[in-house]
Amino acid sequence: MADPSYPASVKSATRTLDIIEYVVSRGRPLVAQEIATALGIPVSSLSYLLATLVDRGYLARAGRRYSAGPGLERLQARSPVFTLAEAVAPLVRSLRIQLNETTSFFVRRGWEVEALVTEPSAHALRYAVQTGAHAPLHGFSAGKALLAAMPDDELARYFAETSRQPFTATTIVSESGIRAEIAKIRQSGVAHTHEEHTPGIHGIGRAAYRKGELVGAFSFAIPVVRCSAALEHRATELLTRTAELLNLD
Repeated sequence: MADPSYPASVKSATRTLDIIEYVVSRGRPLVAQEIATALGIPVSSLSYLLATLVDRGYLARAGRRYSAGPGLERLQARSPVFTLAEAVAPLVRSLRIQLNETTSFFVRRGWEVEALVTEPSAHALRYAVQTGAHAPLHGFSAGKALLAAMPDDELARYFAETSRQPFTATTIVSESGIRAEIAKIRQSGVAHTHEEHTPGIHGIGRAAYRKGELVGAFSFAIPVVRCSAALEHRATELLTRTAELLNLD
């Protein structure tokens, strides 16, 4: 059971492990009140922890009862198999915590991007990204990062097959303009959009590889009122480091 003298972050982690161990050890579905009583965890704190464990698949919920979830079996496998969403989710969460700006991981769907995983900023003024939402490649920093990662023959096909519409007065839609952006991205490794999809929002994105294969792009969406040069530099460092971590997976 968690020691009340622990720092809050350690206490929360210990309680999470206590819950998993207790539920597994009982060998039957348990109601939240039983878990709270056994482990001495306030119901208000327990509800959040249980919801998180269910969301991650480590517990399963049926009505009011909780039991061991399929995520535990996956961890026990000799060669754990994680989906791309499962692999990037903790990285997206870490990026959001470190910068406290809306963070997402996008994958390419044809000539569009789809938000695979997203974590909203805790600021009152923030940009919301809906998981599963689609948008044309040219409007988002993640989309531009993916365009820059395309081989030249595929890029030529993209320009031939798409009719790019502006979202705002500053959206870059011409082939020459986008190619100029791509040249800069290929040199720096980082893509930017400044109020190109949504007024008041600056996007910063970087393509991401997994075991050497292009799989998507990480991005930040930052209100321009908070987007200083120092913040951009910090965001670029974080995106670069995180993309490198995913490629080691």
